[in-house]
Amino acid sequence: MPLFDSSNEYTLTPEEQSAYRRDGHILLPGVASRSEVEYFRPIMTGMVDEIAHQKNKQGRISDYSKMFTQVTNVWRMNPEAKTFVLARRFAQIAAQLMGVAGVRLYHDQALIKEPGGEPTPWHQDFYYWPLQTEHSITMWMALVDIPREMGSMSFASGSHRNRSYVAMPISSTSQEYFERVIQEQQSPTPSYELHAGDASFHSGLVLHAAHGNKSSRRREVIAVIYYADGTRIMEPDNEHRKVDLEVFHPGQKPGDLAASELNPLLYP
Repeated sequence: MPLFDSSNEYTLTPEEQSAYRRDGHILLPGVASRSEVEYFRPIMTGMVDEIAHQKNKQGRISDYSKMFTQVTNVWRMNPEAKTFVLARRFAQIAAQLMGVAGVRLYHDQALIKEPGGEPTPWHQDFYYWPLQTEHSITMWMALVDIPREMGSMSFASGSHRNRSYVAMPISSTSQEYFERVIQEQQSPTPSYELHAGDASFHSGLVLHAAHGNKSSRRREVIAVIYYADGTRIMEPDNEHRKVDLEVFHPGQKPGDLAASELNPLLYP
């Protein structure tokens, strides 16, 4: 095992917390060290390759394979991956950015966008999640250096405060609709370049998209999704939320505290 202190804290400034709450996203450098990433990267990517070879859809009802390959809940497949994904260090950042006392795991996603991978259309993650809360956040950590041409993400700053968007899944329709909305509202759409170990954090409600991978290398990312402790399950209002309820909150029903065996309390 590497020297990985999962409880080692990352110090956030008040300015960073304010920027996240204003924009709905933020880039934080060095959330994991280069040596930590070098150790855990082959563990994460190896599981993606194995699951992809098995053609296991893991309960998903949409095919995003032209955009990226994903494997969820890698923390349950490997004890070392569990150490990394469930790290208190990462969960504490999520809690502090959202301004909540505690956070639980929704799930993780190891994501690979192959060379030539298509752009990911504009969308909101929260469309997929059966959670009765505005406090949800994704850590999107680079396992390799990710310049824009490799498929980094763009965000529509401040869009997490808008409650009037039409709800829809990732598709060419979402790309057209949200692109039009962003233009009409003249929303800034910054994108980040990341070094291995850097992480962006974004609200489940913020509009975001990813560039296509125009490089000759794979874009490799581990994403971890958190939500505020005390959140309850909502009545699913689309097929994706119904599937997520079954897959990520087994045995639970609307009105229950969102706290299945798959949603451990990670902070405090």
